[in-house]
Amino acid sequence: MSITPESVKQLLSSENLGDRLRAVNQIRQLEPAIGFELIQSAIGDSNSRVRYSAVSQMDTLGTQDLQLSLDILRDRLVHDSEVDVQAAAADCLGALKLHEAFEDLQNLYYTTTEWLIQFSIIATLGELGDPRAFELLKEALSSENELVQTAAISSLGDLGDLQAVPLLAPYATNPDWQIRYRVVQALDRLGSAEAKSILETLADDEVDAIATEAKQSLQSV
Repeated sequence: MSITPESVKQLLSSENLGDRLRAVNQIRQLEPAIGFELIQSAIGDSNSRVRYSAVSQMDTLGTQDLQLSLDILRDRLVHDSEVDVQAAAADCLGALKLHEAFEDLQNLYYTTTEWLIQFSIIATLGELGDPRAFELLKEALSSENELVQTAAISSLGDLGDLQAVPLLAPYATNPDWQIRYRVVQALDRLGSAEAKSILETLADDEVDAIATEAKQSLQSV
């Protein structure tokens, strides 16, 4: 049976959860403009798994109407009852570079107690590329959650503000090799004389993956 807008719409209105989940997945095979219209119904579904699957597609479908996408994702970010859905909304806001949502992301970071939401917000701020994110990312470097801390390192690299280089320097000797690896990647994106100096040290790291990455970075810094 071929997948059509009508068949997907019928599945979306089914009382069976499996049907609705299948419908959201099938939206990927439709024209983006049609998919964007249909996904909005799924984003309002009563089941969080359906909402999560639907919101997760907004990073691509959302380009059909950025203003409407902003409104939809902002609503799910702030008001959804499920952490996973809120986190997915944060991811898509960054992917779509919806700068108007920066204050919403910042406010939620400070008010939520959920580490997954904080992680998603910090991770998406680098992709968002808003200069206002620098101070929040700087603060997140001191997070007690190492995943949030690691995301902050990566996002500071993505943001491209050279003020981040001295902030990242202390993490070049962090006992966690994964954090040191992220530092190498961030410094590679930032580039500066100070970044090069830190990379030269990391080129002698005891972990081969870090040393190799640092040596490759030095060729482009």
